[in-house]
Amino acid sequence: MSSNPSTATRRTNPLRYLIAAVVAIAIAIAGYFAFAGQQRVPDATFTLLSGQKLTTADLKGKVYLINFWATSCDTCMKEMPQMVDTYNRFKGQGLEFVAVAMNYDAPMYVTNYTATRQLPFKVAMDDGSAAKQFGNVQLTPTTFVVDKNGKILKRYVGEPQFAELDQLLAKALKADSV
Repeated sequence: MSSNPSTATRRTNPLRYLIAAVVAIAIAIAGYFAFAGQQRVPDATFTLLSGQKLTTADLKGKVYLINFWATSCDTCMKEMPQMVDTYNRFKGQGLEFVAVAMNYDAPMYVTNYTATRQLPFKVAMDDGSAAKQFGNVQLTPTTFVVDKNGKILKRYVGEPQFAELDQLLAKALKADSV
């Protein structure tokens, strides 16, 4: 048997995988805190299913939710009826809502879901740019609550606590713009 290292079976050092995982986690945490410090909503453009463009600048002066979701996301499907209820309760007070389908979601699935569930709010297809501008959103659902001044009041990753969301919306909708 040869003692030559080039012919001997090499083992991958498991420490390399651990280091790679730690680096990936550190980058994710840094990205989260970099975004968390950004209290203002980013300049983003959404392309609605109708083809119309809507920007965050268009929404200034309104309280709104931006909900990143996907038809393949079980939690998104579970929360959507409650999101519809929340929107229907607050739309009379001026709440806007944009449901932004992730770029990997098939447009025909999004269109079909929107039509069959009669979603009452704006639905957009993301090309990846909006998710990136909102802190590189990758987990769905991720929902942002934005006040009339364009300040992000809360970011929910996963299903919101709806009682808390209702209180936050009620307070934001009553507040005056600065």
